[in-house]
Amino acid sequence: MRWQTLAILRQLDSQGKRTVVLFLLDARLIQATAETGPVIALAEADLSNADLSGASLEGADLSDADLGNADLGNAEISVANLDGVDLTSANLKDANLSGAEGITNEKLEQEADDLDRATMPNGQKYEDWLKDKEGRK
Repeated sequence: MRWQTLAILRQLDSQGKRTVVLFLLDARLIQATAETGPVIALAEADLSNADLSGASLEGADLSDADLGNADLGNAEISVANLDGVDLTSANLKDANLSGAEGITNEKLEQEADDLDRATMPNGQKYEDWLKDKEGRK
C-alpha cells in the first residue's frame, strides 16, 4: 500500500496531493503510535508544491520526502521524522516543528522560505532562536 501511495502522489498536482494526505490523516494512517508506528509512512513521498497548511502531521515519517515549495503554514509537524527531507522554499509560517527529528534549526533556516512564528525543533520560536544565534556571534 505504501508504494502505491507514493506512486499516486508523484502523479498528482498540488491539490490532489493535499486531498490524498488529508484522507490519510483522517483515516489515521499516517501518524505513528507508540505501539504500531504509522500504517503508511510518507518517507520518500513527493509532496512538492502540496498545500498542507494546517495539516496535523504530528509523528509522521517524512524522512527523505520532497516538501519543496510545499505550504506547511500552521501545520503540526511536531515529533515527526524529518531526516533527509527537502524543505526548499517551503512555507513553515506558524508551523510547529517542536521535537521533530533528523533536522536542525540551521537547515530549516537555509531551506525554508518562511519561518515566521514557527516553533523550531528545539522548542524555541524562530524569532527567539534568531536572537540567540545572533547573541552567540
